[in-house]
Amino acid sequence: MSMMLDYLGRLIARYLQKPVPGYEPFTPSDPEALRQSLQPGDVLLVEGNNRIAGVIKYLTQSTWSHSAIYVGPMASRATEDGEPHVLIEANVGEGVVSAPLSKYLCFHTRICRPVGLTEADCAAVCAYATERIGFAYDLKNIIDLMRYLFPLPVPQRWRRRLIALGSGDPSRLICSALIADAFRAVHYPILPKVTLTRSRQALEQILEIRHSSLYCPRDFDISPYFNVVKPTIASGFDYKALNWADLPLAMEPDAAFIEAKAGVIAA
Repeated sequence: MSMMLDYLGRLIARYLQKPVPGYEPFTPSDPEALRQSLQPGDVLLVEGNNRIAGVIKYLTQSTWSHSAIYVGPMASRATEDGEPHVLIEANVGEGVVSAPLSKYLCFHTRICRPVGLTEADCAAVCAYATERIGFAYDLKNIIDLMRYLFPLPVPQRWRRRLIALGSGDPSRLICSALIADAFRAVHYPILPKVTLTRSRQALEQILEIRHSSLYCPRDFDISPYFNVVKPTIASGFDYKALNWADLPLAMEPDAAFIEAKAGVIAA
């Protein structure tokens, strides 16, 4: 029976991870700008293109269906052509794995950066995620997977609950839960619940950390404690340098100088 459930779970996971035909990112990433902008501790949000991504985007009413944490080059992990793994993520059917940045260069992505995170806490967050490489999602519990096979209309108040996977076993993680747990380890907030209590002296705010299974990728985007970093403008942006279809192509300064000089000589 156990082997049958495991086999069925693998079939469902394989089906959910198949890409949806015809996907084209509305705004694909600039590969070089993305590489230069990322820093350890950054959360990379991804607009996925598989079946499970479509359901997550519907349930969260968001562009983002997946998240990974950037930890920087990992000396012991690289692709066959030598590209270092720099991301740690949790995937249904794979568990917690490392990945190269090139995996998401053709997708629409967003960088969310924790504001004011100390160097020591940043290192702790990255270490927390790294130490969990190899943790697996238990495919025998197929109830968690089957809910994604039926993208029926769901009342808004239930949607977040439907995303939460697992029974609370810390060795079974999904993408957002992994990252939320890493930041929780250093008490860095994402979207904490705020409880208002009235006292005779003052109105106090008590921050309560949500259960990690209730986090979803968009929470890092809307969190008041994370900055959105846009690689195309992070290192400087000059709209005058853009080439428009209805205007002459902008020439490089050297090319313009050579052309002008040639014109003077010809005259």
